[in-house]
Formats: sequence, structure tokens, C-alpha cells
Amino acid sequence: MKIYHNPRCTKSREALAIVKKNTSEFKIVEYLKNPPTVEEIKVLLPQLNINASELIRTQEAIWKENYKGKILTDNEIINIMAKNPKLIERPIIEHNNKAVIGRPPENVLSLFT
Repeated sequence: MKIYHNPRCTKSREALAIVKKNTSEFKIVEYLKNPPTVEEIKVLLPQLNINASELIRTQEAIWKENYKGKILTDNEIINIMAKNPKLIERPIIEHNNKAVIGRPPENVLSLFT
């Protein structure tokens, strides 16, 4: 199990607490310090069962100032997220080729059933 975590985010901390209650075998990736690569994002999207635009935090200033209203391909959005990890929705929890966004944090529980 892997959690893409931002320790400053309440929802991310809550999701991590749920993970810790359910397993001792997990890896924490502080994705702002160690951003996922383009390839890692491409692997996560089908695991999440979403397209790239659904993984973007559209309320972030970086997005509003540079990309809002532009028509972008999934590959362009993936490259933008890899360069600006702050734009990636959080937390993401990955386990056994499935992944969920921990909003609400209880979404994590679906990975344990």
C-alpha cells in the first residue's frame, strides 16, 4: 500500500490514520517533496478510474493563473501535474492495482475489502 501524502492537509492526515489502523505495511510518499513522474501518474489514472482532468485541483492559484479555460489533452494535464505536484488531488492511496482519492478519508476503507 502506498499513500501520496501531504502532511499539511487535514484530509491526508485523516486518510493516513485510517491506513495505519488497518495495516502496518504501507509506504508514505510526500508527493510535494518527491513528485510522481509522468509515468507514475499514467499508471494511477486507470487505477483511480478517472481521467487526468479529474485529478487536478482546479482551485489552486497555479491552475487558475496559467491553465483555467484552456483546452488541454490528458497528456498535457499529466505533464502539468508532474511539474506542479501541488495541483494533484490528495491524498491518493494505492493498493493491489487499485487506487482511491481519500476525499472523504473513509474512501480508503474500500481498499481493505
